[in-house]
Amino acid sequence: QVQFVESGGGLVQPGGSLRLSCVASGSIFRIYGIGWYRQAPGNQRAWVALITGGGTTTYSDSVKGRFTISRDSDKNTGYLQMNSLKPEDTAVYYCNTLVRPWGDIWGQGTQVTVSS
Repeated sequence: QVQFVESGGGLVQPGGSLRLSCVASGSIFRIYGIGWYRQAPGNQRAWVALITGGGTTTYSDSVKGRFTISRDSDKNTGYLQMNSLKPEDTAVYYCNTLVRPWGDIWGQGTQVTVSS
């Protein structure tokens, strides 16, 4: 069964940086792409950034220019480098593939809190 393990979250001051990691249980990111999503309290989960199997990246307007998505397919790992963090970036961050033939399976996520 597919599993995702996110890590790297924490408490950071506004303007700070964090690097999130996501390890998948198999070599699926190179085929199905990877997306980062976040869910703030009281809100629905929303996509933040994605990279397709072919390597094309796309960012939501709210993070464009501040976040960078990448992957290491040999390590089955995806990354989200987050710079110039703002309080509104506070959320639980999740990763997943862009195509999910195994169903809607999610990891535990990693909490990011941006506060002074």
